[in-house]
Amino acid sequence: MTDEKQQAAIEAAQRVVEEVSSWQYSADDPMIADQLDEGLRKAGVRLDDDERSRILSEIDDMKDEKSSAPQVRSAAPVE
Repeated sequence: MTDEKQQAAIEAAQRVVEEVSSWQYSADDPMIADQLDEGLRKAGVRLDDDERSRILSEIDDMKDEKSSAPQVRSAAPVE
């Protein structure tokens, strides 16, 4: 995969994470996970299991309403 494709995938995943975390941080964990997975699927990108778990944990930590959206470190286009 080219660096350009990977960067585009990271940016697409970041937009999904920001959208989900902006209004879902107060939802229950299964709903947050479902919304994240659905958004990633629609964006045509995927996160590896460790990255997905980290993102979900950081969104859960946002329940204090003082944290910002987690930053996506790695993502790949769905092939």
